[in-house]
Amino acid sequence: MKLKIAVQKSGRLNEDSLQLLKDCGISIDNGQDQLKAEAKNFPIEIYYLRNGDIPQYLKDGVVDCAIIGENVLVEKGNGITISSALGFSKCRVSLAIPKGSTYKNISDFKGKRIATSYPETTKNYLAKFGIEADLHIINGSVEIAPNIGLADAICDIVSSGSTLFKNNLKEVEVIMKSEAVLAVSPTISTDMEQILGKLQFRIQSVLKGRDSRYVLLNAPNNKLAEITAILPGMKSPTILPLAEEGWSSIHSVVNQEKFWEVIDQLKEAGAEGILVCPIEKMVL
Repeated sequence: MKLKIAVQKSGRLNEDSLQLLKDCGISIDNGQDQLKAEAKNFPIEIYYLRNGDIPQYLKDGVVDCAIIGENVLVEKGNGITISSALGFSKCRVSLAIPKGSTYKNISDFKGKRIATSYPETTKNYLAKFGIEADLHIINGSVEIAPNIGLADAICDIVSSGSTLFKNNLKEVEVIMKSEAVLAVSPTISTDMEQILGKLQFRIQSVLKGRDSRYVLLNAPNNKLAEITAILPGMKSPTILPLAEEGWSSIHSVVNQEKFWEVIDQLKEAGAEGILVCPIEKMVL
């Protein structure tokens, strides 16, 4: 029995998804232009699919799970469970208008023509404010629509905003923030759930490692209490005596988001020789 997992056929999400599986120790035997591949050392099959098709494959039970953008699930994946957020391929779904247009509030979209690849997401967001608009469904280069007179505005995914800038558009409303997620089919069997559990364990170990840094430092013994209060670690910091009398080495783990803040506090508390290392995986 093999767990069937879908990933995007090509693009950035494909690359990041395969890298995550690789970091989980899963070796995939795939060649160029393959639509399906098996792992050599884990009971899993990889299906390479169009991003927009993945929700239907999940609903139909053709695949057991998928690495997919949350924005696609919101648009097409009603009833599909999100197992966990994966922390990469972050973007947002936003409404944008031509740079020269004035904008006061969401009411400005009333009766406007909006080009989008996300009609359900757009419609549901506007409905929250009681706004009706004329939606033009476009698969592809949505940003060009206002420039050719097809629409007054667009609703599309935004990452850096460079594509909007190149097409003389400005972002005015963020409908939702999105990232890659692990989604699970509503029809997954009990046997496949067990394999999925093992995969989830590996994924969480990798993600925790990515979000953390291993810190080693030297500190005078009379400062240990103050410094260890800054460094809680996974349970508590590891403290080892140094050859130099009156000094100790402290080992701990710091969350990446708070890293520089913690480092500043450690220096003020008297820490020296601070060494920071990446963590490949963290198993708790």
